[in-house]
Amino acid sequence: MKKGLFIAFLALGLWSAKAQEQTETASKVFFTQEITPESLVKIYKALGVEATGRVAVKISTGESSQSYHLRPEFIKNLVDEVKGTIVECNTAYGGNRSSTESHLRAIEERGYNAIATVDLMDSEGTTDIPVSDTKWLQFNRVGSHIADYDFLINLAHFKGHAMGGFGGVLKNQSIGMASREGKTLIHTAGVYSDPGYVFRQPNGQDAFLESMAAAAKSVHEYYHGHVIYIDVMNNLSVDCDCDGHPSAPQMRDIGILASLDPVALDKACLDLVFEHESTSGDNASPLQQRIESRHGTHIVDYAEQIGFGSRTYQLIDIDEPSSTESVTADNALRYNVYNLEGVKLLTNARSLKSLPSGIYIVNGKKTVIK
Repeated sequence: MKKGLFIAFLALGLWSAKAQEQTETASKVFFTQEITPESLVKIYKALGVEATGRVAVKISTGESSQSYHLRPEFIKNLVDEVKGTIVECNTAYGGNRSSTESHLRAIEERGYNAIATVDLMDSEGTTDIPVSDTKWLQFNRVGSHIADYDFLINLAHFKGHAMGGFGGVLKNQSIGMASREGKTLIHTAGVYSDPGYVFRQPNGQDAFLESMAAAAKSVHEYYHGHVIYIDVMNNLSVDCDCDGHPSAPQMRDIGILASLDPVALDKACLDLVFEHESTSGDNASPLQQRIESRHGTHIVDYAEQIGFGSRTYQLIDIDEPSSTESVTADNALRYNVYNLEGVKLLTNARSLKSLPSGIYIVNGKKTVIK
């Protein structure tokens, strides 16, 4: 064999071995294009880890009925599957969820009490849990009810955010799990605990993002890694669910992603946003610009740096049919469903069985579900 050809084969062999090694060591991120109650349970099961003991399901309850928070009818099957309790914390900013009394009223209005027990984790006080990364925070102040659970399902709505650029599982487990004072400490990178100073950033934007990463990691460590992470990429507004009047999404829904590695998961979602090819009526640019303008991607970079996870991942599509599975014409029919307020409830659904009785917009037509 000629020397040049041998070197080429050797280089190819080394590259293939390295690529295989990276695939084997990369964090697994599971994906489904179908955004339905059934697919949410399916992707949870795909992770291969059972949520056991006293299970907390962390969501955002949303600032108003117009916000794009995950709806009760969408999450119900998963909460039932794990026999979970929905958990939340009060907000630091002034709004209808800044006190326990007003937040409980909002929860009732949103309908979460109808599907499960809902626990405001800071309703009876706070507790300080240790942080391993003390660059900005010396502790993470969270709701005292954190001690009431053995396992956490971090169920996040991936979308834009006015301050962080985007919100995914890292934000949901940091700002989302912190008490009002804890939220302020994270926002101000450890300088202030008084919620009156929540929007100040004395150490700059990156310090805020790094504080979120450190706080999220502290919760993961508190539960000794007994955490499952899920990002739902629907209603992709540039605004967070804490906005009572969010901008309409310009980008189409993507799907649901799940992983045991929160860094890989949020990174995969970011990649799907930034690699998205925009077309008429499906424009990723506003969300991309929102994330870039806040240096939002820095949170995953820093989270990896402090050992919270890896940005290297393997995306596994659970919708791909096996070699023995066929797709019939009936299976090909999918439903996209909105409520009358224009909020999308189901994406690429195979069935409408999960919908409560009511009037919906199904594939562009007003439809009565009985």
